[in-house]
This record gives sequence, structure tokens and C-alpha cells, in this order.
Amino acid sequence: MAACALRRGLLSGVSKYSRKHSHRILSVTDINSSFEVYKPRLQCRACGLLGGVQQKRFMSSRNRPEGKILEPVGVFEAVKQHGKYETGQLFLHSVFGYRGIVLFPWHARLYDRDITPPVSDSKPEPPGAHGSKEVKGKTHTYYQVLIDTRDCPHISQRSQTEAVTFLANHDDSRALYAIPGLDYVSHEDILPYNSAEQVPIQHELFERFLMYNPAKSPPFTPRDTLKAWQEKNHPWLELSDVHRETTENIRVTVIPFYMGMREAQNSHVYWWRYCIRLENLGSEVVQLRERHWRIFSLSGTLETVRGRGVVGREPVLSKEQPAFQYSSHVSLQAPSGHMWGTFRIERTDGSHFDVRIPPFSLESNKDDKAPPAGYTF
Repeated sequence: MAACALRRGLLSGVSKYSRKHSHRILSVTDINSSFEVYKPRLQCRACGLLGGVQQKRFMSSRNRPEGKILEPVGVFEAVKQHGKYETGQLFLHSVFGYRGIVLFPWHARLYDRDITPPVSDSKPEPPGAHGSKEVKGKTHTYYQVLIDTRDCPHISQRSQTEAVTFLANHDDSRALYAIPGLDYVSHEDILPYNSAEQVPIQHELFERFLMYNPAKSPPFTPRDTLKAWQEKNHPWLELSDVHRETTENIRVTVIPFYMGMREAQNSHVYWWRYCIRLENLGSEVVQLRERHWRIFSLSGTLETVRGRGVVGREPVLSKEQPAFQYSSHVSLQAPSGHMWGTFRIERTDGSHFDVRIPPFSLESNKDDKAPPAGYTF
């Protein structure tokens, strides 16, 4: 009895596993394709039992003239409770369900406001923030990964697949440089697997960055081009701080990145991108309706931004599709600042509540680094 995952319905098959204490294989139906999707039997994080992980294959669909069918993709491996995954590790994303491969790990400082800090460890909030203390950062492992382009269309309504951007290295100050199909993934979001294919991930950078070496485990090792690209772009790719807070079962995670500085009209404009994930940890269906941002600049200005939804969407967060992730950008005419705010969430009965966005700092401490480089070698 193989554990299966269908690309279109992958989220239903593997999402929210880290919060489940169960080894059952549950089937759901993908209405659009009339296929059954099965929840893989994975290691339970609560009790540590393995439940036959190593023997279970999972499947993926592929478009063919006669229609969509299920095809073998690989074999699940044991989830790492300690240590980190190496470059070349294949995985399924436990929340968004896409296939990916690890490029390299980052060690980030995770500021989790759901953990009550000791008084001595708390830090003062930025002006006007919502009145609680920020916990002391705790080291946590994240990964820079490539997303399989075959899965991008099926996750586009739940997660952006071109979230890694920085300022282009040429004279057009309005241009942004985007690296498609890159993501930052937390250690607990990785469901590792192995595959007999020499090119198991479809991405234009896969064979430029990685090569097949059957003598290694995992059998995909970094090329010199990956090492050089990582070293040169380290300041612009580096994930350093992650902020997290939960309000009424809606968890908001924010990851800010400094993008660079541009000169405009005899002044300096500093740019950041920020990635936000909203995740419904409960069973109630809710919908994001509005956003309310406060942006404080070191120059002393405080800006308020209100609007419908985020990035033009008002995502629904349900038990079947509990998460939504997006990226956006902000600029200041000062080298540092802070952001915080709330999301207005609507219940099915029409009532509303506000979900706090944890305050996070905007720092431009990488101005002395070289401009980011492209990936055309």
C-alpha cells in the first residue's frame, strides 16, 4: 500500500503533518482531476515512531495525451530530529507540498512571540508597536532551496514561487532582479526523500548548481558555480532574522531581507523585501480581508498603510489549505526602521478579528558589500 502524493492535491496529502499525531493513511479526492491522494505515513514528531517511512513510495501526476496518471517519484526517508540536511537533499514541503532540493542551510535567529520570555531577556518595542515584548532570538535552521517548476502552477494560489528579489546591478534604479523558483524553508517543513533519477528536479539552475554523484549520500553534490554564486551573493540571500506570532490560531511568520540602496533625486532610498506566511492552526475556516501596516523610519517618520487583502488577494485559510505565503517590498529614506501591524480576518459567520504582525526591524548593514550577481555563467 504505497503512500501517494498528487501534485495538484499535494497540499491535502502532506500539509500540517507536523501538527498531527497520527500514522494513518487518509485518502481525499482531487475534484479537478478525479484522482485519489493519500497522506504519506511519516514519522510522528510527537512520539518519534517511524511508521514505515523508508518503504513508502509517493507519487506525482504528469500531463499526458491520455490524461493525468500517477507516477513514482521517490521513497521517503526518516525525518531528521537533530542535525541538518545537506546540499542535494530532495524533499517535499510539508505545508505547500511542492518538490524541492536543498542548496545550502542558513542559521537564523527565530524570535517567537508565542514563547513568554523572561523579563531580563525582553527588548523594548519600536514606537507605537502593539505592547508586548520581543523574545530573545533562538538559533534555527532554514534552507535555501530550488522548487520543481512542474509544481509551481499548482501552488501559485497558496505560495509565490518568485519570492527572491534584489536590486539589479545596472543603471536602471527602478529595476528589480528576480530569481524564480527559490524559497526559504524551515527545518521542520522538510519531508526528505530519495530518488533514482539523475535529474529529479526540473529547474533551470539544477544542472548548473548540482551534479549527480552516486557515491555520495545524497547523490547530488554542489558544483563550483553554486559555491561561487553563494559566496558572492551571500549578503543579499542571507536569512538572518525570522519573526513569529500567533493570534487566535492564526500564525504569522515574517522574514525580512535587505535589498540594497538607490540614489533618487539627490537622496538615498533603501529597499527591503519581506516574506510573510499566514497559517491557520485551527479548524475554523477564515479569510484575510484587510491589512494595516505601520512603518517607522529612523528619519522620524511614521507611515500608516491600509488596504484590502494582500498582493491583490484575499486568501481563505482552511483545514485543507491552511497556509498562504507572499512577498512584498518596502523602501525608506533612512538606513533603518521598523514595521508592524495587523491583518483583519473574517470568520464564516461574518465576524472579524485582528491578527498581529510581529514587529521586525529593517536594517541596511550590508551596504559595504558588492552588488548582487546574476546566475548566468
